[in-house]
Amino acid sequence: MAEVIVVGGGVGGMVAALLLARDGHDVRIYERLPRLGGKLAEHRRDGFTFSIGPSLLTLPGLFLDLGVPLDLVELDELCRYRFADGSTLSTCRDPERTAEAVDRLAPGEGRNWRAFHRWAERCLDASTRTFFAGPPSGPVVEPPFRLAGRRPGERPVGPADEQPSGPLPRPRLGDLLAVAPGRTLHALAGRFFRDARLRQYVDRYATYAGSNPYRAPAALGCVPAIEHGDGGWYVRGGLPRLADALAAALDKAGVEIRLETEIAEVVADGERVGGVRTVLGEVVRADVVIVNADAASLYGRLLPDRARLRRIARLGLSSSAFLMLAAVEGRTEGLPHHSVVFSADYRREFGDIFHRRRPPEDPTVYIGCPAVTDATQAPAGAESWSMLVNVPAGDPGRWPTPPEAYAELVLDRLARRGHDLSGRLRFLDLLTPADLRDRYGAWGGAIYGGAYGDPFAPFRRPGNRGPRRGLYLVGGSAHPGGGLPLVAMGGRIVAGLVRRDFPRSRRRPEEAGR
Repeated sequence: MAEVIVVGGGVGGMVAALLLARDGHDVRIYERLPRLGGKLAEHRRDGFTFSIGPSLLTLPGLFLDLGVPLDLVELDELCRYRFADGSTLSTCRDPERTAEAVDRLAPGEGRNWRAFHRWAERCLDASTRTFFAGPPSGPVVEPPFRLAGRRPGERPVGPADEQPSGPLPRPRLGDLLAVAPGRTLHALAGRFFRDARLRQYVDRYATYAGSNPYRAPAALGCVPAIEHGDGGWYVRGGLPRLADALAAALDKAGVEIRLETEIAEVVADGERVGGVRTVLGEVVRADVVIVNADAASLYGRLLPDRARLRRIARLGLSSSAFLMLAAVEGRTEGLPHHSVVFSADYRREFGDIFHRRRPPEDPTVYIGCPAVTDATQAPAGAESWSMLVNVPAGDPGRWPTPPEAYAELVLDRLARRGHDLSGRLRFLDLLTPADLRDRYGAWGGAIYGGAYGDPFAPFRRPGNRGPRRGLYLVGGSAHPGGGLPLVAMGGRIVAGLVRRDFPRSRRRPEEAGR
């Protein structure tokens, strides 16, 4: 049995801790904040509840397979896109209905959307066999299983708790071709669609990784295969209930949780880790240290390593977020749970974010309104709107426009495009990149650590094994990336690596039947 410490209680760290505790390891989680879940959090005020992290759950089977109970609601309409010319596109779980909606928007493009969706399915299958199965240069630690097309709770193909072995298989030529190597997401969009609005719809998937579609890899185009294969889901009571359910499972598995306890250092010699030291000076021994924090925080502060920090810096920062949490009087007729109001010039918008390093003058705005699905999220007769604008990571004090004035600009842009909140706001609370930096230790407030700055950037992200025996890294800044499904995969990968590196652990009898 190994002594395991997890530094940071985000979702990836929670998944790794749960699996290792069930394997028989002695596991502790140290979390600086007063609750677990990391960015899977919420803001409450005057009876209104706002998600300030993920607001849509995809691949729920990744969590249900862990035995974590969730009260799920499937969203028939995944998202409604409103373009600058006033036209709209509604996407839903059924790919054929989505193709028909595409044809209504741009006659003749439905056939092209079907071809795009088939490509996305092939890309996802190839990624599942390779990229999602383990670190790019390491062993298979997750048996490849079919991700898309399962209903929640349905077991993956193959035993979920199989002990995998053997090296990560070399990608087959078909797998390499399936992910369109060397092609950007925007180039992929141009390959399938003539209509500029549909190219903008595809380009949006770069924001799932906080990246620029004109430089990010085409492989991000596999996301529609996930959304239309397994669907988009809401957790009743808000997505932070997923963190609560994981915390309850950790408690049942015997994981010791230390909240409001900050780690100052990973204790290690030149070969292996020995534990951690808290900011109060307490040294806690461990055989395994899993860092569920920004990779830049690990190599810049917890275990300084200038060479690795420079490699991370060369990736560049992902985008951050400007969050506007609006308590809205009255109900908005026809408003979906999720909608996106696009800018008129996507290339200029991403130029603002990644090159000019300023909030976009004409921003795309994501709107989440959970009260459409869940009446507990707002008082009767009102709505809670979480509005997100992608902005550059960094100090908002350097913005040409102060955050409060920028919020007015965003509201003005929304009003011009059919979402006028004049006279309806009870209050408007703001979260900036500085808030995300201070709450989560994210470098500059970057949501996903390093950006996907070119088609091969995913393979240069920090790996899951650290430079000392017993040191591992999980979370949005490490392989395989950010977002709830990917950090959960990362937690499984890290648990598999620990099983391989510390093979003498014995599964607890009460967990043997899982």
